[in-house]
Amino acid sequence: MKGTKSVISDENKRLCLWLKRQRQDKGHTMRSLSEVLGTPHSFIGKVENQERRLDVVEFVRYCQALEVDPADGLRQVLSQA
Repeated sequence: MKGTKSVISDENKRLCLWLKRQRQDKGHTMRSLSEVLGTPHSFIGKVENQERRLDVVEFVRYCQALEVDPADGLRQVLSQA
Protein backbone atom coordinates (compact mmCIF):
# COMPACT_ATOMS: atom_id res chain seq x y z
CA MET A 1 0.00 0.00 0.00
CA LYS A 2 1.46 3.33 -1.03
CA GLY A 3 1.48 6.14 1.48
CA THR A 4 0.92 5.95 5.18
CA LYS A 5 -2.58 7.36 5.25
CA SER A 6 -5.40 5.65 3.41
CA VAL A 7 -7.00 9.02 2.63
CA ILE A 8 -4.16 9.71 0.16
CA SER A 9 -3.83 6.20 -1.21
CA ASP A 10 -4.33 5.25 -4.85
CA GLU A 11 -7.19 2.99 -3.73
CA ASN A 12 -8.98 5.85 -1.99
CA LYS A 13 -8.48 8.04 -5.06
CA ARG A 14 -10.17 5.41 -7.27
CA LEU A 15 -13.01 5.05 -4.79
CA CYS A 16 -13.56 8.81 -4.52
CA LEU A 17 -13.57 9.21 -8.28
CA TRP A 18 -16.06 6.35 -8.57
CA LEU A 19 -18.33 7.92 -5.93
CA LYS A 20 -18.19 11.30 -7.68
CA ARG A 21 -19.01 9.69 -11.04
CA GLN A 22 -21.94 7.83 -9.49
CA ARG A 23 -23.26 11.05 -7.95
CA GLN A 24 -23.03 12.88 -11.25
CA ASP A 25 -24.54 9.97 -13.22
CA LYS A 26 -27.51 9.92 -10.83
CA GLY A 27 -28.03 13.65 -11.37
CA HIS A 28 -27.17 14.68 -7.83
CA THR A 29 -25.39 17.84 -6.87
CA MET A 30 -23.27 17.79 -3.73
CA ARG A 31 -26.06 19.64 -2.00
CA SER A 32 -28.84 17.27 -3.10
CA LEU A 33 -26.84 14.19 -2.07
CA SER A 34 -26.03 15.78 1.28
CA GLU A 35 -29.76 16.30 1.86
CA VAL A 36 -30.43 12.60 1.19
CA LEU A 37 -27.62 11.64 3.57
CA GLY A 38 -28.54 14.24 6.19
CA THR A 39 -25.05 15.74 6.18
CA PRO A 40 -23.62 19.16 5.36
CA HIS A 41 -22.77 19.53 1.65
CA SER A 42 -19.16 20.14 2.67
CA PHE A 43 -19.05 16.47 3.74
CA ILE A 44 -19.57 15.40 0.11
CA GLY A 45 -16.91 17.80 -1.12
CA LYS A 46 -14.39 16.58 1.44
CA VAL A 47 -15.01 12.96 0.50
CA GLU A 48 -14.73 13.65 -3.24
CA ASN A 49 -11.58 15.75 -2.77
CA GLN A 50 -9.99 13.08 -0.57
CA GLU A 51 -9.90 15.37 2.46
CA ARG A 52 -12.03 12.92 4.42
CA ARG A 53 -12.36 9.17 4.23
CA LEU A 54 -15.48 7.12 4.83
CA ASP A 55 -15.75 4.33 7.34
CA VAL A 56 -17.52 1.16 6.22
CA VAL A 57 -20.95 2.17 7.54
CA GLU A 58 -20.69 5.64 5.97
CA PHE A 59 -19.61 4.08 2.67
CA VAL A 60 -22.62 1.75 2.63
CA ARG A 61 -25.00 4.61 3.46
CA TYR A 62 -23.39 6.78 0.78
CA CYS A 63 -23.92 4.01 -1.77
CA GLN A 64 -27.50 3.46 -0.63
CA ALA A 65 -28.20 7.18 -1.05
CA LEU A 66 -26.85 6.91 -4.60
CA GLU A 67 -28.75 3.65 -5.19
CA VAL A 68 -25.55 1.85 -6.22
CA ASP A 69 -24.09 -1.45 -5.06
CA PRO A 70 -21.25 -0.94 -2.55
CA ALA A 71 -19.59 -4.07 -3.99
CA ASP A 72 -19.08 -2.16 -7.25
CA GLY A 73 -17.15 0.50 -5.35
CA LEU A 74 -15.05 -2.14 -3.62
CA ARG A 75 -14.20 -3.61 -7.01
CA GLN A 76 -12.83 -0.17 -7.94
CA VAL A 77 -10.58 -0.26 -4.89
CA LEU A 78 -9.37 -3.76 -5.72
CA SER A 79 -9.14 -3.31 -9.48
CA GLN A 80 -5.47 -2.36 -9.47
CA ALA A 81 -4.44 -3.47 -6.00
